[in-house]
Amino acid sequence: MNRRKLLALLGLPALFASGAAWASLTRSRNPYYQGPVAENFDGLRFTDGRTVTKGLLDVLKWQTAKRDREAFPARYPAPPQDRPPARVDGLRIVHLGHASFLYQVAGLNLLIDPVYSQRASPLSFIGPKRVNEPGVAFAELPRIDAVLITHNHYDHLDIETLARLHARDQPRMIMPLGNDTIIRARIPDARAEAHDWSARLALSDSVALTLVPSYHWSARGAFDRRMALWCSYVVEAAGTKIFHIGDTGYHDGSLYQRLGAEHGPFRLAVLPIGAYEPRWFMSDNHMNPDEAVKVMLALKAEQALGHHWGTFQLTDEGIDRPPAALTAALAQAGLPEERFKPMRPGLSWSA
Repeated sequence: MNRRKLLALLGLPALFASGAAWASLTRSRNPYYQGPVAENFDGLRFTDGRTVTKGLLDVLKWQTAKRDREAFPARYPAPPQDRPPARVDGLRIVHLGHASFLYQVAGLNLLIDPVYSQRASPLSFIGPKRVNEPGVAFAELPRIDAVLITHNHYDHLDIETLARLHARDQPRMIMPLGNDTIIRARIPDARAEAHDWSARLALSDSVALTLVPSYHWSARGAFDRRMALWCSYVVEAAGTKIFHIGDTGYHDGSLYQRLGAEHGPFRLAVLPIGAYEPRWFMSDNHMNPDEAVKVMLALKAEQALGHHWGTFQLTDEGIDRPPAALTAALAQAGLPEERFKPMRPGLSWSA
């Protein structure tokens, strides 16, 4: 066994780090959410309607098999860090790296899936390590009014970052069902609130958001798979609609055809384009750039921004593969490159 495979295996105990997850195994009880049975909840686990069978044995197969893995460089410099204004009347979005964003919209400051930790991991000494600094330094963040969490994976729900934000700004924290329990275990007085798909919330007189499904899953440990819900967000402000996906698979694309018909058209779609190889393992829950272009079109989005690449190595594709594949997918679809831009930490988009 070579050194890379050994380190991968040594990282697997991180999957067992959650005490709540272990309790769920021994009690056959969901430690995060005890709501009624519903269309997307069977009393123990959540579902997005698909049959997804891959589990820990598949992780072991992937990590121990001969792999065509292109390692990230130790450093992948990003554009200069952005220094956002205190407030924006219109719309300004800054990429913070990976799946983290600062939305400044109609006078509100929102963070989506903020991760300022050096590793996307439950442990500080092992796990995917960032190769560039956040696109906005933490000290340069304006006062944050609300934090939106899409799901509980460590590259999206960074509890230490949330604790720092709570200590500084006490923002409202909005998330899908069950994730509030995870946050309150670390931040007992957090203003955390959890909602089901289709919930529509007012953030101000002019800004609202709706939680909608995605094709994904959740886990903080090895035994709590799908025990907290996951979501995407529709953000509405001053006549502008944005569709934001933290993570998703493509499946047959029907979900995004439906959401495009129900909520579209959109001025902007913010979509993941990375962490997709090997396809036999990743396709259930991570779409590739070609599928992201199809989702943009299904959502009837005028413009798209690509994220979930270039900061943490979670999968096997090289660091530059997602933007190159996106360029090829747009050409294949007969679309200009300007229609769908891969974001880097520190880059912003305004409307």
